[in-house]
Amino acid sequence: MKFRLLGNTDVKVSNLALGTMTWGEQNSEADAHAQLDMATDYGVNFIDAAEMYPVPPKAETQGLTERYLGTWLKKSGKRQQLVIATKAAGPARMPHQPRHVRGGVTNFDRKGLTEALHDNLQRLQTDYIDLYQLHWPDRSVNIFGRLNYSHIPNEETVPIEETLTVLAEFVKAGRIRHIGISNETPWGVAQFVRAAEKFNLPKVVSIQNPYSLLNRTFEIALSEFTFREQIGLLAYSPLGFGVLSGKYLNGAKPDKARLTLYERFVRYNNPQAERATREYVALARKNELDPAQLALAYVNSRPFVTSTIIGATTLEQLKSNLGSMHLTLNEKILAEIEAIHTRQPNPAP
Repeated sequence: MKFRLLGNTDVKVSNLALGTMTWGEQNSEADAHAQLDMATDYGVNFIDAAEMYPVPPKAETQGLTERYLGTWLKKSGKRQQLVIATKAAGPARMPHQPRHVRGGVTNFDRKGLTEALHDNLQRLQTDYIDLYQLHWPDRSVNIFGRLNYSHIPNEETVPIEETLTVLAEFVKAGRIRHIGISNETPWGVAQFVRAAEKFNLPKVVSIQNPYSLLNRTFEIALSEFTFREQIGLLAYSPLGFGVLSGKYLNGAKPDKARLTLYERFVRYNNPQAERATREYVALARKNELDPAQLALAYVNSRPFVTSTIIGATTLEQLKSNLGSMHLTLNEKILAEIEAIHTRQPNPAP
């Protein structure tokens, strides 16, 4: 396993992180613990969770993911060896965002963040969190597949400097070590950087945004900005909800697979994404590579990526994903990837 520094800190994280959003929905507590055992045996030291998980979010399952991680941390005794990341949910401003978390009042003000962190810590059975992330902005932005930005005049939002001030107090109190953002825009990142400089507050060390062969929009404006500012990308959905494995090609609906079970997830299975996926899968097979490992190896290879978040519902899938750490793509394959990307850029943004 390779390790990289988390932002401008001295914290070393594995270049593959274990994602957890299926725990409590598709995966049981026993499944979660087995995944943690396997991942840590392979050298993974970075685990990513969220108060909203599992996904799809439901009131009756909310928080189970962190609970399962918490029981394993207590049982394994490995808390000090790991970098635990989790998130606070933001306000529900889009139809698919949950309205049951913290009674539906999820602004990033002092009250909201204090309540969120208290509950995170309780469920995780720990007294500190290594990386505390804001799951999405406290304002309306074009994320989660929304392409166009529509400004909402007089929208009530919590100023970024206010949010960062509260998080800084958590850092000072030792309840969190570092601050991260997620699903952020270039403007948002700039505001966090500026607030930290202006008010002498902690700088955010990471950004967790989608990044895959089907969605390289991060490269357009955020990659240079975050790289130069030492804000590492934690790439989520690197397989486009499993689409890049090729298992959904030709209308296939594998039993118990995510896109088979949940019709709400349409971001990665549109016709243009299928056309691009077909080409990436063919490229992998031509070179006798596993398509999913090729897709993960590409994300792993980007200089602005600190860690690639992998998720699985079976140990077989997880073992295969972990195997991507041994794969280095040669220049010929990288050139062919670029050719496919040029023909069909970002089919699932």
